[in-house]
Amino acid sequence: MLVWMLRQIMAERGVWTGAALARLLKEKAGYELSAPSISALLNGSPRQMKAETMDALCTALACTPGDLWLHTPTKVMGA
Repeated sequence: MLVWMLRQIMAERGVWTGAALARLLKEKAGYELSAPSISALLNGSPRQMKAETMDALCTALACTPGDLWLHTPTKVMGA
């Protein structure tokens, strides 16, 4: 199972709002995301993501993709 950790990573860096994340993305990564796209990232685990978006998030938040996703192995019944 993958757990989306964006809000926690943002909080650790003092980024508390979608608007603040949008500013950081633009300032640090030169990347713009629409308000609905940022809202979707903040309110749920993304089902898919462009590599450019992941790169911009990692650049803006000084993290790695492994910081944004927490992996817990799925237990298979009967295995």
